[in-house]
Amino acid sequence: MVNITTLQKINISYAVKFLVILTVATGAPLIGIHSQWLTGPIVNMAMILAVFIIGIRGALLIGILPSTIALGTGLLPAVLAPMIPFIIISNFLLILILDYFKSKFTSYGIALFFAAGAKYLFLFTTSSIVTNLLLNQSLALTVAVLMSWPQFFTAIIGGVLAWGILKFINK
Repeated sequence: MVNITTLQKINISYAVKFLVILTVATGAPLIGIHSQWLTGPIVNMAMILAVFIIGIRGALLIGILPSTIALGTGLLPAVLAPMIPFIIISNFLLILILDYFKSKFTSYGIALFFAAGAKYLFLFTTSSIVTNLLLNQSLALTVAVLMSWPQFFTAIIGGVLAWGILKFINK
């Protein structure tokens, strides 16, 4: 028998929003098109939407899963498994900085720029170190490119998509 008091404590609206955003973020690596330029913006969009729709705690939880799923589906090559913790941290940076700056600036664009820039700088720096320690030079260079400037632009594209969705929702 279900305890009615427990059900009353569950915010159904929050749970539905969380599950929809989580499905988008984790479903993106599963759609079968293994392209950083498709998956990256979708995952970043989901994390950014989470910041504005369900808040920081839910957004951070959503920031953990996509890279793990990308590894499991082959979007992220197996040799990049050591990068997963750094990708998760970069997602956290995107979420935390966007959350911080959204209250400091009236411009969504400025907040997005700082958050995307922090994600890019962190991943670029850590990937350069990690890949040079673990991989041969030619593979390390390929990985460093994947974890560099495309990270900035996929975050910006995801932010633009999220902005459009937020504008539509707020109408």
